[in-house]
Amino acid sequence: MKPRALGHQLMVEFYDCDKDILDNLEAIEGAMLDAALVSGATVVEKVFHRFSPWGVSGVVVIAESHLAIHTWPEYGYAAVDLFTCGDTVDPLKGFDLLEERLGSQNMSVVEMKRGILSQANGVHKPMMETAEEIALPSCSLPNNVFSGKSIEPESMQVVA
Repeated sequence: MKPRALGHQLMVEFYDCDKDILDNLEAIEGAMLDAALVSGATVVEKVFHRFSPWGVSGVVVIAESHLAIHTWPEYGYAAVDLFTCGDTVDPLKGFDLLEERLGSQNMSVVEMKRGILSQANGVHKPMMETAEEIALPSCSLPNNVFSGKSIEPESMQVVA
């Protein structure tokens, strides 16, 4: 049986883009949501932020993984990550839409297959291990990070 991948990731560098679009929160959010939909993805959540004096970052969480963007209007540049899982979503369709919407005149793409399965049955079953089982001598992470326990919200700190 031919090995298959759990995910398909496109890491895109869009150059020579329309600088006004790259600095427009609504345009970027709309383009990213449309990219998810045209790819066949199921949108779960979205978060976008416009920086001062310029630039937009955002992520569209999809049931099949995520789409993320970071723009630098002053350089006409956008970094985009289109990561999808399963066989029903085509990130290349989202790529094509974003290329057009951002007005990119030049781009580079790295395509990566994620989670390549070589087992005969193609089943992926991640196993949780404790930090002690993994033997990370220099690791200072809390034990519960690898134990399958969740970190309690009151122990988390927000850095402003």
